Amino acid sequence: MYSKSIFGLGALLALSTAISSRAQQIEVLPVQGNIHVISGAGGNITVQTGKDGVLMVDTGLADAAPKVIAEIRKLSSAPVLFVINTHVHPDHVGGNEAISKTRAGSANGAPIPTGGGGRIELVDGEQQLKIIAQENVLIRMTTKGNGEAPAPEAGLPEDEYFTPFKDLRFNGEAIVIYHEPNAHTDGDSVVLFRGSDVLSTGDIFTPEGYPFIDLQRGGSIEGEIAALNHILDLTVPGKTQEGGTYVIPGHGRVCDEADVVEFRDMVVIITDRIKDMIKKGMTLEQVKAARPSLDYDTEYVTPTSFVKADQFVESIYKSLTQAKNGGSTK
Repeated sequence: MYSKSIFGLGALLALSTAISSRAQQIEVLPVQGNIHVISGAGGNITVQTGKDGVLMVDTGLADAAPKVIAEIRKLSSAPVLFVINTHVHPDHVGGNEAISKTRAGSANGAPIPTGGGGRIELVDGEQQLKIIAQENVLIRMTTKGNGEAPAPEAGLPEDEYFTPFKDLRFNGEAIVIYHEPNAHTDGDSVVLFRGSDVLSTGDIFTPEGYPFIDLQRGGSIEGEIAALNHILDLTVPGKTQEGGTYVIPGHGRVCDEADVVEFRDMVVIITDRIKDMIKKGMTLEQVKAARPSLDYDTEYVTPTSFVKADQFVESIYKSLTQAKNGGSTK
């Protein structure tokens, strides 16, 4: 079921769909402030609601989109006006097209198809749905590779940013989108809801499994660690280091800063072990045989884990050796 090295985009979609089919039913939970999280549709979906409309961070798998839309309608009858994609993988952008082609605002909660280009508009027609992402997400969604066709035009980001961060105000809340270069991929974003004190991280942070360092799409272990450290810079714990800023990961339970610290430390410790093995001249197979992640495997490897221990070790080894040799991970 799992490839021996790096996942292709088609394999990602197939595996994400398989994991989703084994997961629980779609579930909606309040986080804090104006924020809810929808799980069970692929990657976690962050939803902000308010008087201005609905904003989503990621859209899940394409097949789950109708159920996601139905759950959003239970939270708000207002139109979805913003989608922010944290990265390019299909379990996070797959629902883009369905969201872009549906205005959900009828009195009975049923989706209302839009005309023209399929973009969601306000009643007065002054504002369209905007799909926001770091520019590398758009580049990868519109580029053929590994025999895969580009994503449908209706679901493409149309507001791509290339600066270190992008901000907006929606539903009376400041929202800051930060680019995390060459972390999980080369187009990762984390999204901070300043008023609600919630941070959505995409797959940079996956507390119930090892992170997937997608070397084919610009990911790197050094970028992953830098991104986790930045997440810790953005979070502020509550009493006795619990609560405070809540963190919505790409997959798994809602967390706080202490959970991110534990996860970051795990990534750093395993990476340092592999660095030492590389300095000793050990090959990839020798490093795998030494099992540098062994003491963490019981916590981060389960029957439904996306990344197995050997795959995580391999991605770290290749990322470090490519960087050392001046090679590109893109």
